[in-house]
Amino acid sequence: MAMRRIHSGGEYEDKIGYCRAVVAGDWVHVAGTCGTGDTVVDQCRDALRIIAKALGQADASFADVVRVTYMLPDRDTFEPCWPILRATFGDNPPAATMIECNLITPQDLIEIEVTAYRPQPRDTAGPSV
Repeated sequence: MAMRRIHSGGEYEDKIGYCRAVVAGDWVHVAGTCGTGDTVVDQCRDALRIIAKALGQADASFADVVRVTYMLPDRDTFEPCWPILRATFGDNPPAATMIECNLITPQDLIEIEVTAYRPQPRDTAGPSV
């Protein structure tokens, strides 16, 4: 299976030793992503922007996402993000989980990771003779 790594240049990629996304065959795995901003809504929008860029570099989109995990230090702050998430995934809602946990810094209010499935075209003509 062919694999391709997509780096975003984020400060933690070098510090921790990971990349924003890995394309493995038909699958795209996007690492947990935190955005910037003063509110959970601002951070949610920015994290989704970063994820959209990584998906685009993998020739995928939010319509291809089959699994999403939301991590928040305070589950009571999740509901204001719901309209943004509903608009992002639209008619293609993925399986989803929300986890209440500490994040890498106290300033982070939400972290989002996704897995997308985007089948690659297959050569169905068979071998040349």
